[in-house]
Amino acid sequence: MWSPMTTSNTPDVDPAVREELSRLRDSIDNIDAAVIHMLAERFKCTQQVGHLKARHQLPPADPGREARQIERLRSLAENAKLDPAFAEKFLNFIIAEVIRHHERIAEDTINGSTPLAN
Repeated sequence: MWSPMTTSNTPDVDPAVREELSRLRDSIDNIDAAVIHMLAERFKCTQQVGHLKARHQLPPADPGREARQIERLRSLAENAKLDPAFAEKFLNFIIAEVIRHHERIAEDTINGSTPLAN
């Protein structure tokens, strides 16, 4: 049953439990920040790949590499005790975004305009 009370504002939570929850949430927040920074670095690299592909008139997508990467990440996920299906969905989302960026870079290159960072 849903309640408007949350663990953040429930008055009768043991202070030790609240402290442990806060410590764990701080760690989660730090990990989230690291993930965002890692994704930013990854997209900086994929932007460079997109420009290289556009200059050499290569297709935005590389289905063979994408399939190999999916298999690689599924294996890494299994070894890390992470659901491989989740890892695959996450990578497919990233791949779709990268391809969208590469298509835009290629279009901008053909049109002679300066591609945007996104």
